[in-house]
Amino acid sequence: MPGSISLPQVVLDLEEEDRKRYEALQPPKSMVVRYAAMKYIAELPYDGKDKPGCGSKLVVRTERGTELATMLTTTCGNGGCAKAVSRKDMLDYIEASGGRNFPFTTSGRVLRIATVEDVVEQQRLDARKTEMLNFARGKSLELNLPIKVADVELLLGGERIIFHFVAEQWVDFRELVKVLAAEYQTRIEMHQVNARDEARLVADYERCGQHCCCKQFLKVLKPVNMRMAKVQKATLDPAKISGRCGRLMCCLRYEDETYESLRKKLPRKQSRVMTADGPGTIVDTQILTQLALVTLDNAPAPVAYPIEELRPLPPSEDPLRQPGAQAAASRPMGRERPNGGRRDQPPMRTPRPPQRQPAQEPPADEPEAQPSGPGEEATVSPAEPHDLEAPGSKDAAPEMESQALDQASDRDGPQALGPAGQAPADQPVSRGYSRREPGQGPAGSGGTSPNDEGDNSRKRRRRRRRRRGGGGPDGSGPAGGSGPAGPYSGG
Repeated sequence: MPGSISLPQVVLDLEEEDRKRYEALQPPKSMVVRYAAMKYIAELPYDGKDKPGCGSKLVVRTERGTELATMLTTTCGNGGCAKAVSRKDMLDYIEASGGRNFPFTTSGRVLRIATVEDVVEQQRLDARKTEMLNFARGKSLELNLPIKVADVELLLGGERIIFHFVAEQWVDFRELVKVLAAEYQTRIEMHQVNARDEARLVADYERCGQHCCCKQFLKVLKPVNMRMAKVQKATLDPAKISGRCGRLMCCLRYEDETYESLRKKLPRKQSRVMTADGPGTIVDTQILTQLALVTLDNAPAPVAYPIEELRPLPPSEDPLRQPGAQAAASRPMGRERPNGGRRDQPPMRTPRPPQRQPAQEPPADEPEAQPSGPGEEATVSPAEPHDLEAPGSKDAAPEMESQALDQASDRDGPQALGPAGQAPADQPVSRGYSRREPGQGPAGSGGTSPNDEGDNSRKRRRRRRRRRGGGGPDGSGPAGGSGPAGPYSGG
């Protein structure tokens, strides 16, 4: 057809344009490459004359040795693929992706573009991985090492062989290194990894149908917790939200920031709001749809409303908070609340009147105070502690009892005691106090005879012991007395 251009001519023209554009480019001065099984990133200088494009295989020299790498991009404006990024953009991406934890280095250099022979040699080395893994795992079992050899990595230059293993704690693997070095006649490096790094090495596809994120693009594995799954309302079954590594899936944190910002916009549950159909109570919310399920006061079935159409209901406009309102009877719970259905105050209670304590009368068999002789005052008999206790006071009984005993001891002296330390027959003995055995002094006196009772220092010591509560009801006195409690012993 006259004036038309055939398809081969168009292809030739495009190839000619690409060739001219390619010749106009200059070789890049620096390249960003990805290398190693752990997917490390490096920015390496290049001084060759070739102009590789993105995805080209390169032979690089790193701290580990000579190995194959994949070109990602260039950090200069004359890259071969015309998709170069500036160094500032690359550093900003690294900072946003993990900062110091990002596996980035600038140590090394690009040697050349990989040839077909380099690629074939690397494939030949990788074919030995299965044999070497089986050998290393067998030797670790023979040496009883608590490790799991996950993967092995062979470098193109043959400088070293790297074994990646998983262990819960530090392991002394020096014997295993000696065996492996003798077997393969090269330098052996043991690299310990965790469960997530193991998935990065050996895992392939996830339940979503895509490659594992840690194997494909994720460089920094940040922690994931169960709160993220709860906010996103995902199932809490560990078998369904766990990845190939056995931990929570990394994708749970991708939308965590979005879910968190949307969750903050939702009103609280059980809060009172005003809708177009009247006041109601929020019973449930949905994060993604930004809907709220509201139970209206005048309708039994809940209704869904967008949160933009809801308005917080202040207490002054809430009919359930008005005094004397009958709106509580129409609540769907069917149970009337006290205080007019208000939640902010506890139910009112009628205070109980104080109860009067009945007056305590002294026992009928309590002996009265009797005079010791003509012209003398009556002898006060010590009473039981509960008889001396005033209503509402528990500390008054020991003090009153001690004062009464001191007065009786100062007034009567040793004449108040009979022979052999016994009380006179005409003097009544108070209830609650046992009589002393013959030949023993008062409790707590250490068996002192009646002739020493006039000693003021001993009397003062006895008073102090009585005030401290010495001489219990079981008959054991304080230090220095082992006899039964006498009439001067404490209660």
